Amino acid sequence: MKTVLITAGANGIGLVMAKAFAGAGYRVWVTDVDAAMVAALPPGIRGSVCDASLEPGMQALFEQIAAEWGGLDVLCANAGIKGPTAAIEDMDLAAWHQCLAVNLDGAMLAAKYAARLMKPAGKGVMIFMSSTAGLYGNPFRAPYVAAKWGVIGLMKTVAMELGPHGIRANAICPGSVNGPRIDRVIEAEAAVKGMTPDAVRQGYASGTALKRLTDPEDVAAMALYLASDGARMVSGQALAVDGMTYNVDP
Repeated sequence: MKTVLITAGANGIGLVMAKAFAGAGYRVWVTDVDAAMVAALPPGIRGSVCDASLEPGMQALFEQIAAEWGGLDVLCANAGIKGPTAAIEDMDLAAWHQCLAVNLDGAMLAAKYAARLMKPAGKGVMIFMSSTAGLYGNPFRAPYVAAKWGVIGLMKTVAMELGPHGIRANAICPGSVNGPRIDRVIEAEAAVKGMTPDAVRQGYASGTALKRLTDPEDVAAMALYLASDGARMVSGQALAVDGMTYNVDP
């Protein structure tokens, strides 16, 4: 049975991915900083309370995976936070650092320790969660954008380094994904721009060719494909799941 680790997998997109992988027959292990959500995971999904941006906890997590599973087939480096919404001249440095720590440091640490399990096996798949913000930029979201661009650069480098060892790496770039997280993003952006949340939401949808927001199930489906043998020659790619964004700030 194949194994998958999903960071920040006890809620939102991560939980939908966890359920999708479990449904496909994987052994699933997720992490989250929210102990209550970890405790409420569905039967069959293993959970650990862990901050993806802190190395001691991540190292201990992978040591536990190695001891219990003997290796890891798939990593989904999904941990992320939205970060502050503000003009660059008003940006708080501590909030900037926190956003980069969770989104980018967390991805690096996951890749660092997953590589140590996958290289001896001569195979593995790493899936990094970026964003369309990592492809285009986004006004008033500088820390998040910078982190998600960084995730793509990290992924491409990892793909080059680990490809000779049979390990593939790709990044998923979701657009605006329906759920509580995008609701918070929209509310913060509406406050900065002096708009209503509904107007911001409609703007997000109108800036895509398909005229709607993405569902978390769409992201999970891409993750399952990238983990599959059907994607055996797909590596080093940043794949948008967004309905084709053509206006990032409508």
